[in-house]
Amino acid sequence: MRITKAIETIFKKYLPSPFTIAVLLTLLTIVLATFFTRPESASTFDHLVQVLSFWEDGIWNSGLLVFAYQMMLILVLGHVLVLSKPMNSLIVMLTKSVTNTTNAVVLVSVTTMIVAFFNWGLGLIFGAILARKVGEHAQENGIPINYPLVGAAGYVGLMIWHGGISGSAPSKVAEQGHLHEMMNGVLSVDQFGEIPEVITSSSTIFSWWNLLLFGILLVLIPLTLTLLSKKAVPTKLNLPKYQFNKKEKQDIEGADKLDHSSVFAIAFGILLLIVFFIQYAKNLSSLSAIKISPNMLNFFMLGLAIVLHGNFKSFLNAVEEAIKGTSGILIQFPLYFGIMGIMKSSGMVGMISDSFVAVANETTLPIYTFFSAGLVNIFVPSGGGQWAMQGPIVVQSAIELGVPLQKAVMALSYGDQITNMLQPFWALPLLGITRLKAKEILPYTIILMLVGILVYVLGLLLL
Repeated sequence: MRITKAIETIFKKYLPSPFTIAVLLTLLTIVLATFFTRPESASTFDHLVQVLSFWEDGIWNSGLLVFAYQMMLILVLGHVLVLSKPMNSLIVMLTKSVTNTTNAVVLVSVTTMIVAFFNWGLGLIFGAILARKVGEHAQENGIPINYPLVGAAGYVGLMIWHGGISGSAPSKVAEQGHLHEMMNGVLSVDQFGEIPEVITSSSTIFSWWNLLLFGILLVLIPLTLTLLSKKAVPTKLNLPKYQFNKKEKQDIEGADKLDHSSVFAIAFGILLLIVFFIQYAKNLSSLSAIKISPNMLNFFMLGLAIVLHGNFKSFLNAVEEAIKGTSGILIQFPLYFGIMGIMKSSGMVGMISDSFVAVANETTLPIYTFFSAGLVNIFVPSGGGQWAMQGPIVVQSAIELGVPLQKAVMALSYGDQITNMLQPFWALPLLGITRLKAKEILPYTIILMLVGILVYVLGLLLL
């Protein structure tokens, strides 16, 4: 398809790495803040120095650095869970039901979306490994399938993740005091008084309208893939067996026995899960006030991952493998936080928010937010980084126009996730595991993106 070839060419030739984009956005923000937010009483040079001070303060904002670590753990622990033996056994069991391309894409897409709704890192790697194992199963049994279409089905979790339990924006606003900290110094005293301490997960992630949209996509995406599979031509397969690279076993002696002890590890994992239920039971006690924060999710996954791996050695090997995928978050997030520091302290948030308010109303603001978030995601392929940059603008605009905050937060979440089907950054782990190329899955993911846009836009307008 010519359009997908053109998109791939644009990304490869004209779009630099996400880190370079973050640097360019930083420089652009510094320039804009210097010239457009300068008080009349200050010289350009003095204001530039002030802007650079705002930038440095933002980079090392302790609350935001905690946020970055939370997002890293969500990705790492989700990946670690997939690399456990029980998850591998589940994946192998699922692949046995595959007999053709149609039931392969239905199986991969449905299970991947359900898993990604729980955790995006888990869904990303689960979908990739499941797609790979489906390819291996088809190859071993002589089943003709269109492997790129199966690979695309394994990536669809990234178009629903931000509306799920591990979504950066909805999970952070459910954290006590996050909104107040983020909007402090941005809003007027009266507006600040309208900000709640938390926006509960029951009003965002588990709201009836978000679950309805998720349910609709859980039907439409497999249906779309089914229709595509009817015309898809089987592809040749040459896949060696995929295995998680575990360390070679050595003689276990002395204190090393503790690292390999299943009793010790499982007992500790169970202890973590017991503490989790004691500590967070109140967050789950009422269906109308469920609050799922990043700390809560990570605590649960840590305990579960240790139990499923069965010993600390296997768990730590998986962590070593999974940590490779967090380099983008580790090094890019401080730059996004610096941008947020400039925008917040210089008054740029208010200026951009005013421009939104000037062209939008209560009905159209969520739509503007959705498409702007989708556009920003192409350049800032990180839900957490995007929330740090765009969140204050969305919240202030919503307050000024009377849009429910939970709807504004989810509009940003929907827009951020949908263009993952176009932006190949988070597809890199899947492409590495499946041995596919971006140009092979893009024709299909673009079609799925259009289906998702239709569902989300209608949902924001009608629900």
